[in-house]
Amino acid sequence: MTEDGRIRDFLWSLEPGDDPLCERIAADAAGREIPIVKRETGAFLKVLAAVGRPGAILEIGTAVGYSAVRMALAAPAGCRITTIEKDEARAAEARENVRRAGMEERIRVICGDADEILGTLEDEAYDLVFMDAAKGQYIKWLSDALRVLRRGGILAADNVLQDGTLLESRFAVERRDRTIHARMREFLWELKHHEGLCAAVLTVGDGVAVAVKTGLPESGTEEKECGDAED
Repeated sequence: MTEDGRIRDFLWSLEPGDDPLCERIAADAAGREIPIVKRETGAFLKVLAAVGRPGAILEIGTAVGYSAVRMALAAPAGCRITTIEKDEARAAEARENVRRAGMEERIRVICGDADEILGTLEDEAYDLVFMDAAKGQYIKWLSDALRVLRRGGILAADNVLQDGTLLESRFAVERRDRTIHARMREFLWELKHHEGLCAAVLTVGDGVAVAVKTGLPESGTEEKECGDAED
């Protein structure tokens, strides 16, 4: 989310081009106004999927499978992606896009409510968790997301700046958006003040929150600030 569109356009001009299938998925989604990650957010996801060398990724909010396929292309060949989508039609379309990408063995699309599915997943099973579904539910999903994330793993959440409305007073946003506004602010506060996380909020796309699970400090020891080295 850059205030100057020229900066965004310049950064877009540097992109070498997407995988042809991803380009087609993105163009089709745009034509039907199906929300997927913004171009710069997609580039950032590729970096996250590559830098951590994850063996397993969890995505909450599949849409039509665009971001799952992009992450799979950047992640190590052995990486497995589990992605959750509540909408049955979109889950079916995502599975078809996964099939077209030849990634049925790497990407598993689960159709269902994340509230229920997250509770069934194993502890510390994933190296990267990406949230991109109902924004008002991020704070509700945080506990389970951290439970299934391995120590040293990365949690990322998209659209956290809400097109800039998060900067406004709750009374300046539409009444129907006030609950999401309050919950998103609570979510970001919790990320930044959680003793087991090292977190940052970036103005990439519509805002991306990124946190590393550092683990809770041992009993009887003082909590270290993010980045502090051992003596």
